[in-house]
Amino acid sequence: MADGCSRRLPRRSRRSVRWTSFVAGESKGRRVRALQEERNALHRVRVEHNQDTLLVHVSNEDGQGWTTIAIDRPTREWSVAQRRAQLEAAQAAYNQLYVHP
Repeated sequence: MADGCSRRLPRRSRRSVRWTSFVAGESKGRRVRALQEERNALHRVRVEHNQDTLLVHVSNEDGQGWTTIAIDRPTREWSVAQRRAQLEAAQAAYNQLYVHP
């Protein structure tokens, strides 16, 4: 098992360190498949999966661009990718995680 970090940053010096959660947005009789930040609906998170892989998608704060973490379910090995489009980030993270013939 490995940890990873793109770059270490100085700790933010905010007075409030209260954590909150993402919430389900408004639904018009359909299942909610994404969560959003309560005060910023453009900042979203979504999780998809199949039997082998989890994909965790997180949008940029302004909704322009995505970070996707791909996790192999049996081993918990992971990869991460950032792209402008959610699908492109998902494909890149998935392709990094698995060896393709």
